[in-house]
Amino acid sequence: MTELMTEQKHVSIVQLNEAALTALADGDIVAANQASPVELTPYCAGPHWTSVWRMRREQVATDPASATWITGIVWDDDRQLAVGRAGFHGPPDGDGRVEVGYAIDPAHRRRGYARAALELMLDRAAHDPQVRVVRASVSPTNLASRNLVQQYGFVEVGEQWDHEDGLETVYELTRDEART
Repeated sequence: MTELMTEQKHVSIVQLNEAALTALADGDIVAANQASPVELTPYCAGPHWTSVWRMRREQVATDPASATWITGIVWDDDRQLAVGRAGFHGPPDGDGRVEVGYAIDPAHRRRGYARAALELMLDRAAHDPQVRVVRASVSPTNLASRNLVQQYGFVEVGEQWDHEDGLETVYELTRDEART
């Protein structure tokens, strides 16, 4: 039986260098761990995440400044354990919009990690003068994520088709509303 969240999680989002991103994109956990500042689990290099790591590796290669914004590892500070990934899709665009993304290893879901990671991202957005809007795109069937973003005041603004994830509902929140 999965233990439900009972206390607030203390997490960090640990940014990865290009070598770690490359190894993860290749599904090579050994090389990824050699380059990563934290120990990664085999789940981090699994086939369900390689496209994300590939995309982020190419993004950093093209725009090194985006490295501080993009997807990193959700790290449980207390347990010293990688439990998922989270970050922005990139730095603020020309309209001051950033998009959050997160995924928690199924072995660690329903324990508050997605909430803690989202709060870190919202805090960063709320304190960055370049950010005006925070966006979250959620599959209509992902009730947990939909409920989570709605709890933080995200408002549905439309739908979009993602070539990898299919139909997504788009939610947005202004930077001022992002204060947690």
